[in-house]
Amino acid sequence: MSQVPPSDAVPHDATPAADPVAADAPADPSAPSLPADPSAPSLPAGPSALDALAGAPTDVAADELAFDVDELPGGALAALEAVLMVADEPIPAVRLASVLALPTARVEELLDELAAEYRGDHGGRPRGFELRLAGAGWRIYSASPYADVVGRFVLEGQTARLTQAALETLAVIAYRQPVTRGQVSGVRGVNVDGVVRTLTARGLVTEAGTEPTTGAVLYETTGYFLERMGLASLDELPPLAPYLPDIDTLEGVDRANGEAR
Repeated sequence: MSQVPPSDAVPHDATPAADPVAADAPADPSAPSLPADPSAPSLPAGPSALDALAGAPTDVAADELAFDVDELPGGALAALEAVLMVADEPIPAVRLASVLALPTARVEELLDELAAEYRGDHGGRPRGFELRLAGAGWRIYSASPYADVVGRFVLEGQTARLTQAALETLAVIAYRQPVTRGQVSGVRGVNVDGVVRTLTARGLVTEAGTEPTTGAVLYETTGYFLERMGLASLDELPPLAPYLPDIDTLEGVDRANGEAR
């Protein structure tokens, strides 16, 4: 029976597996078992245990830096262009910067550069599309000079356009928002309940709380409205509001129309 050597016979930093004879010898069931040290760290089995423990933080960092947009074909401009091509809504510059792992200021410069390139400002031909800031975000649109051609393709066989009544109602809401249905009816002189429901279903207007005194539902335009109009904010609306009656003159119309909840 093999004997367990005294503790001072093995150097403190020696590795038992380094001895091929001791590594290959079968365990002696009669040998006394030594209690495990509870203060010793728990490591995964295998020769690469220490390497795995030391390399874990490095692997995470490497994964976060798996690519550099400047090293892709076409560089950061092409990477930004690729993201914009699949966007189905305007994307803020801050979000684009996060996706590309670039400073927001640089992404804004790249956006301006792309927009100028599409317009042909650098000597190239003007493109049939353009990059615009609309609804607090950036998106690629067909260029304005080709609106008639694109309209024939998109609207061919379709009749789902807004009626004149819907356009007038939308204009009142846009210029006087937030506004109630009763106040819109007071401006237009007709009931607008059905038209407002249509505009809401189209995603052009949405509920914006209630009027404090009457409890009537207030309506305002949406980000989709800005996008469809090609506007970055409501401040870019043409100055037509002075031609609409002041909302204060329509006080009481909600009670008269029974809109209060």
